[in-house]
Amino acid sequence: MTQRGRAGKAAPRRPAGQRPSAPPPPRVDPERVRRVVEPVVEAAGYDLEELTVSRAGRRHVVRVLVDADGGIDLDAVAVVSRQVSAALDAAEESGGEILVGEYQLEVGSPGVDRPLRLPRQWRRNVGRLVAVTVAGKALTARVVSADDDGVVLDAGGTTVEAAWADLGPGRVQIEFNRVDEADLGDAGDDEHDDEDDDDMDDDVDDDEDLEDEER
Repeated sequence: MTQRGRAGKAAPRRPAGQRPSAPPPPRVDPERVRRVVEPVVEAAGYDLEELTVSRAGRRHVVRVLVDADGGIDLDAVAVVSRQVSAALDAAEESGGEILVGEYQLEVGSPGVDRPLRLPRQWRRNVGRLVAVTVAGKALTARVVSADDDGVVLDAGGTTVEAAWADLGPGRVQIEFNRVDEADLGDAGDDEHDDEDDDDMDDDVDDDEDLEDEER
């Protein structure tokens, strides 16, 4: 997260007894901000999934969501955040104010609760269970594959092929049973490791017994 402040102009004098009026909030063109941010994100090898500009008190909040095949880690997010902040500063120095007044920049990656709308978002969620509307019919199915033509889903053993035009936004479903199975799998691995350690200890004891007999 990067935060930057800018001093405002001094307020004009007002007649005695007159109540101060709140100045109108400065307007920001999100598309102008996007034209600065998107090339920076793409040059870093990521996709700009969302850019929003909102107000929090007297300052603007710029939220940038980036993603890539295989995901993006916190170190990469920090690098992109610094690059975007530098690009915004450079754009303002060369072409006037893009974000009037103070602003706060927040860069992150999309969460699992973000709707799947674009082909690349579906492709990155192959294997996951999603709730989606196909040709007006709601269903919950697992994503098998996604390409330029559409997506292939597995709905309880039934294969469903849907073109992008017939597909509504998908929402990833959290599967707690899969998490439990993964934990049990790890526990099983630990048991096997313990058995292997016991076998190694027995081998060492046998070797020591042989050495004692040779002596």
